[in-house]
Parts: sequence; structure tokens; C-alpha cells
Amino acid sequence: MSAGARRTPRDRPARDPGLQPERTRLAWRRTALALTVVMVLTVRLALTTAPAGGALGALVAGVAVLGWGAAVALCWRRATGAGPAPVHGRALPLVALATAGFALLGAVLAARGLG
Repeated sequence: MSAGARRTPRDRPARDPGLQPERTRLAWRRTALALTVVMVLTVRLALTTAPAGGALGALVAGVAVLGWGAAVALCWRRATGAGPAPVHGRALPLVALATAGFALLGAVLAARGLG
């Protein structure tokens, strides 16, 4: 091919369809791992900042575990390709909402523990 010739679609290398789905699966697995770490830290913070025998700390820890379970179930389903996504395109906003909730909860717990 000469220097001034244009490339046609036939000249381009074929796209490997196996790479993008693999990257997507790995991204969902990393998201699930990150959510697990955040949940563990949130539960630890909730239980250590609550007064002795505090039901509020246990309630916060329970909510964190429930939120984590829902988000990880969604991530795992998307990462393994086990059937269609249950929310049809709303998985990313739901995981983002869970992540933002954990961030807010952690900030409140940290501020409460520092005060």
C-alpha cells in the first residue's frame, strides 16, 4: 500500500470479540471486591464507634451487609454471565448508588467517631 492510499475496512485487522467481554467481566469482579472491602471497613467502623451494646451500630452494620449482598449479587451475575442482567441496563447506576451510600455512611460514622 502506498503512503497516500486510504485504508479500507477490508485492510483493517479483524476485531477480536473475546477481549472486550473479558475486560468487562474482570471490571465487575473488581467492583465486587472493592465493595467487599468497603463493607468490611464500614461494619468495623459501625461496631467500634457504637457505644457498648449499641443497637444503632448493629443496625448500621446489618444495613451495610444487606446493601453489600445485593450489590455483590448483581456484580457476580454480570461478571459470570449467568443469564441476562436482572435490571436491564440499570446495573451500573445501582452499584454506583450503593457505593455512594457506603461513602456517605462511612463519612457519617467517621465524623461521629472523631467528635
